[in-house]
Amino acid sequence: MVDIKITGRKVSITDGMREHVTDKVGGALKVFDISPMSCDVVLRVGRNRSNPDRKTCEITVFVRDAVVRVEASQEDMYVAIDEAAEKVTRQLRKYKTRVIDHTRRSAGARGDVAPEGIGDLSSLIEPPKEEDNLLVREKYIDLKPMSEEQALVQTDLLGHDFYVFENANTGLINVIYHRNNGGYGIIKPKVETNDEA
Repeated sequence: MVDIKITGRKVSITDGMREHVTDKVGGALKVFDISPMSCDVVLRVGRNRSNPDRKTCEITVFVRDAVVRVEASQEDMYVAIDEAAEKVTRQLRKYKTRVIDHTRRSAGARGDVAPEGIGDLSSLIEPPKEEDNLLVREKYIDLKPMSEEQALVQTDLLGHDFYVFENANTGLINVIYHRNNGGYGIIKPKVETNDEA
């Protein structure tokens, strides 16, 4: 059974909520035989001035060296938990298909050892706060070298608009991002070289 840590923000966690999370989220996680895996579930009310009674369930799954995060908001907390559990099932299926299976196939084809994994930069992006014009948080991140494909997968798994990573081929910091008109873009630093004759 996967260890599930449940916390509440502006909401008291009842025994019924705890059982519902364990049943729905635990059931979604036990389908995937991936280890190590742990899970944090945050249940909260509010954080939105236009709808302060909105109930939100945020699930963060730490699987190997990657992070899968989903969020669902509804008028009812139990419905939000159900929706988040369905989302995490889809994301874990995507993770298993795109990361684990692909890594095994690639390593088998080349005869290589599978790469270590994908780094966790999940805490880099936060939802907008009331103090939108103020710098309210500073984060330090550990960058692990990865391919552009691995960074793209991690962006999808986290559901973020962009992802900062160290390019394994160049050793330089890159940013991969979702484009508004579809697809992805990548930002790479321009490296000047001095060619002396």
